[in-house]
Amino acid sequence: MNLREPSTLVEANKFLGGLSWYRKFVPRFASIAAPIHKVTNLTKQNRKNFKWEQPQHEAFLRLKQFLVTTPLFLDYPNDNYPVILTTDASKIGIGGTLQQNINGEIKNLYYHSQVTSSTQKRYDPIELEALAIWMCFQRMRPYLLGRSVIIYTDHCPLCNMMNSTVKNRRVDRISILLQEYDIEKIIHIKGQHNCLADYLSRHPIPREEEIFDEDYGIAEQDKGEPTVIECVPDETPPLAGAITRSETKKLRLEQDKNTTTITPSQKNVTPSSTVEEEEDDQGKDSASQDIQKYRFDMEQLKIEQEKDPVIQQKIIEVKKNPVKCSYELKDGLLYKLLMMRVNCNTKKKIIYLPSSMINNLLQVYHSDPLSGHFGVQRTYLKIKNIFWWPDMKQSITRYIQSCLPCQQYNITRTKKPGRLQPIPPPEGPFQLIGMDYCGPLKQTPSGNQYVLCITDYFTRWIVAVAVPDCSAQTTAEAFFKEYICKYGVPAVVLSDQGTHFHNQLMEAMSKLVGYDHTYSTTYHPQSNGMIERFNATFIPQIAKLQDRENNNWDEFLAPVVFAYNTGCHSTTQYSPFQLLFGR
Repeated sequence: MNLREPSTLVEANKFLGGLSWYRKFVPRFASIAAPIHKVTNLTKQNRKNFKWEQPQHEAFLRLKQFLVTTPLFLDYPNDNYPVILTTDASKIGIGGTLQQNINGEIKNLYYHSQVTSSTQKRYDPIELEALAIWMCFQRMRPYLLGRSVIIYTDHCPLCNMMNSTVKNRRVDRISILLQEYDIEKIIHIKGQHNCLADYLSRHPIPREEEIFDEDYGIAEQDKGEPTVIECVPDETPPLAGAITRSETKKLRLEQDKNTTTITPSQKNVTPSSTVEEEEDDQGKDSASQDIQKYRFDMEQLKIEQEKDPVIQQKIIEVKKNPVKCSYELKDGLLYKLLMMRVNCNTKKKIIYLPSSMINNLLQVYHSDPLSGHFGVQRTYLKIKNIFWWPDMKQSITRYIQSCLPCQQYNITRTKKPGRLQPIPPPEGPFQLIGMDYCGPLKQTPSGNQYVLCITDYFTRWIVAVAVPDCSAQTTAEAFFKEYICKYGVPAVVLSDQGTHFHNQLMEAMSKLVGYDHTYSTTYHPQSNGMIERFNATFIPQIAKLQDRENNNWDEFLAPVVFAYNTGCHSTTQYSPFQLLFGR
């Protein structure tokens, strides 16, 4: 066991206190622990005389050995009995014991102890105790899954953490993570009876010495180390059994002398550099070889520019009038002069890339493994400071859109537009009308609070009626008197599914008068968007005209509707009045 040997009086007393919980299982415990008791039973005046010598050292080793031998050695779990997890936490560390009570005899299954991190030291006590439970569950997961678990903790507020919130985010999150386990109950235990878990929490095993590798047969990877490919000579003996972290470090030190680190070579394409072919004895990648054959040195660029008729025409223009042209000819190579930043008078020379080399360049800057098949913007930003050609971004866009791997694996971030099902336009006026309520508004002196709006889908003609409420009777009466009696019976009426429209009275009137009443989708006002758009239009107009003190908005409702009906509509390019009355 990795228990640290006491070096002070306080540590010695804690060791005896923790071990005394099991003294009834240890034969001749008092005589074995007598050397330690001799140096710990000191008065306040003599505490400075504490000495830890060879007799105390031997007693410590013997007592520590009893913890891992009969009857205190670790047993296998019995599936017929629940397991008991006892935990404790302190600012120093976290401790826990896993046991089973089999016919009155305590069987030890697991001990856990670890140091708290600098962040965990700042946790509240309830968070630390909950963290101790969670860390023990993580460590003892193979023992706890599929078994009934009883938890003992000396922090009473955690007893109901699995049944209700404790109003602490960390604790509530831990309770959610523990839902996969069969936790029978959480019991409060007094601190004086929680000796072993308390001792483990105050004498934790340092993180560097934690040997979880031997439990699971794996080695923890050191953080912060660069990823390299190591070529280890064949004479290195194979590893057998569990690999611990200390053994791994020793092996690495021994292998450093005979280790060759291979890092991926970086390939940069610049005007003055040549992409050279490299042969690999172990195998050649055909795609990489095709890219390596593309040459972008100055001589090759001059040759390709001489073959390009557009570039040759630009060279003639530069020679005739070099001042007015945004190009420059230097050493037989044509450059494009570009301002790289806004409000910058300095222009940068960018090589004019011949059209014959565009596809090869895009393959290097997009399809090459070191380019990563990234998108248009990233590819454009890589190239724009080195090469230029007309319609550069459009060419990059077309190339990437034609790249098969990109089309196969790229994720579309925007949703595809849905299949629209627009309402077909009617053949004449008053065949299809939309109807909706606007309100409640502030009650006027006349008692009106709502506006019943009716619009014709063909002419956009609007009828608006101020009413005191939006009941079914008020709706039916206003619709019949103000619309049907003046403009006739429509073929179809479209409205939402509110109770003022969808009721027995309105259904009876539709059958009696003879029109079809259609309802829009629930919670989807876009189905009747024309009338919804008018509601958003006339409210601000009334607000501008009404007298705020008297709140007489219903007096200005008719003038606003008249102004709307006589104004030119943006969709039809005619006023609703002209379409309805022909003048």
